[in-house]
Amino acid sequence: MKAFVLDRYGKKERLRAADVPEPDLRDDEVLIQVHATAVNLLDAKIRNGEFKLILPYRTPFVLGHDVAGVVARVGPRVHQFKVGDEVYARPDDLRIGTFAEFVAVKEDSVAMKPRNLTMEEAASIPLVGLTAWQALVEKAKLKKGQKVFIQAGSGGVGTFAIQLAKHLGATVATTTSSRNVALVKRLGADVVIDYKNEAFEDHLSGYDVVLNSQDGKTLAKSLGVLKPGGTLVSISGPPDPRFAEDIQAPWWVKQVMGVLSSGARKQARRLDVAYAFLFMKASGSQLRQITPLIESGAIRPVIDQVFPFESTNDALAYVESGRAKGKVVIKVR
Repeated sequence: MKAFVLDRYGKKERLRAADVPEPDLRDDEVLIQVHATAVNLLDAKIRNGEFKLILPYRTPFVLGHDVAGVVARVGPRVHQFKVGDEVYARPDDLRIGTFAEFVAVKEDSVAMKPRNLTMEEAASIPLVGLTAWQALVEKAKLKKGQKVFIQAGSGGVGTFAIQLAKHLGATVATTTSSRNVALVKRLGADVVIDYKNEAFEDHLSGYDVVLNSQDGKTLAKSLGVLKPGGTLVSISGPPDPRFAEDIQAPWWVKQVMGVLSSGARKQARRLDVAYAFLFMKASGSQLRQITPLIESGAIRPVIDQVFPFESTNDALAYVESGRAKGKVVIKVR
């Protein structure tokens, strides 16, 4: 099969177009013929080597964390899916590889594709949808009537998270550039701050939840907009000791993560708020909860651009540029 392979870690490394064997299919997996995939900043960060501590991929390997396609084969222990089913998924860590014509995914991580979406639209959903769900529903337990600050509202996670938060009945504040104000308002944002001309910390206070996706300086300011008892969930780090326990990391990794997150955790304790790091997990059951929200129109995909498969490197570079509004998708088939 054709795939885009990472041969070496590094910021300047390009993915190599190659013919590689189809992935081995385990007993509890489905083999998906990839019709579309999407590019995430996570792909660039893994290529750069930023996650080698917690995701020790051995090169060469195939990148890619989103897939929409058709089931081509099923393992003997698979019962929910059959050949020909149209599905979407975020493959599990250490089993990624959607920048390819086929990918093997655990049955528990797969869901039937929303009926009202094209393959390209469906491929834009899994990683950002699961990230927003796990941050707002699982960790923050966002409730009707609460206030949430979602950073970078025009990005992939932001465009989904705004819609999910509004569906949950929250008041939503976000940051974006002036050219994207209309977009985030259309998605449901109640308070929009042009980050190039305004400081969000001067405008926001008494918030119940913050979804942090930016750097350490922004995280420190964001803790200050929470009311006592509020929660900040960070998807951009730093990882904390609880996350190290969740992934059953060695003791020395727990120590490293404790040091990396000590400043944020100390500030949170001082302000009487909670700090939590989220590294999203694959989940077919959560995708099945997201699907009806999409089919009802409560949440709709936001796609900036669709690239052809042969332009995978261009798609990755475009995501890294930070200019994308919503998701960047690759049409594979």
